[in-house]
Amino acid sequence: MANPKKKHTRMRRDMRRSHNWRISAPNPSKCSHCGKATLSHRICPECGFYDGQLILPRKVKKKEEERPQE
Repeated sequence: MANPKKKHTRMRRDMRRSHNWRISAPNPSKCSHCGKATLSHRICPECGFYDGQLILPRKVKKKEEERPQE
C-alpha cells in the first residue's frame, strides 16, 4: 500500500474535507396557475393552488370599519 511521504497540514486536510459539506440551493419551479417560482410538490404561497386545484383559499383582508372620531 502507498504511504504518504510527508505530513499534510491541518489546513490542507480541513480544506479537503470542507468541500463535501456544500449545500445546494433548492430548485424552484414555475406555478402552473400564477407563474410564480415555488418549490416542487408544495402549495403555491401566492395563489394557493397545487396540481391545478385550489387547496388553500387566499385570505382577503377586510377594510377596517370607520371609527367615530372623539
